[in-house]
Amino acid sequence: MSIWWWAAGYFACYAPYSALTKALSSPRGGGAALSGVELLPYSTLASLVGMAVFMVATGWWRAASTRQVLGVAVPSPSRWTWLSGLATAAIIGTTTLSYTFRDTSIVFMMLLMRGRVLILAPVVDVAARRHVKATSWVALALSIGAVVVATARREALWISVAATADALLYLGAYFVRLRFMSRLAKGSPEANRRYFVEEQLVASPAIFVSLGLVAAFGPGHLAEQLRRGFTALTPSQLGLTLVVGLLSQGTGIFGALILLDARENSFCVPINRASSILAGLLATLLLQVFGFGQQLGTGELAGAALVIAAIALLARPPRGEQGKP
Repeated sequence: MSIWWWAAGYFACYAPYSALTKALSSPRGGGAALSGVELLPYSTLASLVGMAVFMVATGWWRAASTRQVLGVAVPSPSRWTWLSGLATAAIIGTTTLSYTFRDTSIVFMMLLMRGRVLILAPVVDVAARRHVKATSWVALALSIGAVVVATARREALWISVAATADALLYLGAYFVRLRFMSRLAKGSPEANRRYFVEEQLVASPAIFVSLGLVAAFGPGHLAEQLRRGFTALTPSQLGLTLVVGLLSQGTGIFGALILLDARENSFCVPINRASSILAGLLATLLLQVFGFGQQLGTGELAGAALVIAAIALLARPPRGEQGKP
């Protein structure tokens, strides 16, 4: 299927995912709000279940490499897809957390985090010796310009230490993931599917097991919040958190398929990032209607306009390349 269908699916999952995450972590009328850490246990469990259902329903699990265990062929990710899966696990956790910081808007965190990944795209392409087309460079410049415009106001730069650490971990995890993806996939459909399946088989289980171990044996405030996330959610909070997890897995599936397109990262990454930024813009507008969140500033709106321009440019490749995968 076309990369634009994957982008549409990514947008459709990302808008309600980010909106629900922000709403659950934002007190309204003095009501209780969940912390980002409290959201993680059951949202991650739902992502894990969603991943398993998707793999079985599509039959894609058969694409993974296997090894014999007691005479049975068992899916077995390689060393590199294990590492990429762990990086993806970090991306899953930091993405959910990024929308729970009360001193920042959804769109601002999206522009801040995704803008840095946009800068990584040509770096990874150069390291992988991939040719970057002129249109991709222009779209990349427009996307980076969106981040600069959105963060130009002095007060917007003051974010918490926790939000800064979250964004830096997200950036590092994406660098690892894009580097391994460029090395192992972005080629034949078979190689792409094998990479996708092996990465997904590691990511959700790794983060869920890690959260469980910290909750069970870890000391301090973080472990306490995780234990509350496992045991203290109300039925309505639990239901919405499970929906957040399923939508998160949807963004993971569609987002990975965008990035696995055979074209250079400087083409695929802006499409991936732009889809999520536009989804965040829609989510913020919806939250305003229902009394949650902060009002969009002119810088954020201008940044979104530049992202739309980048999408329009990428959606119209040169005539000689029309019809290519």
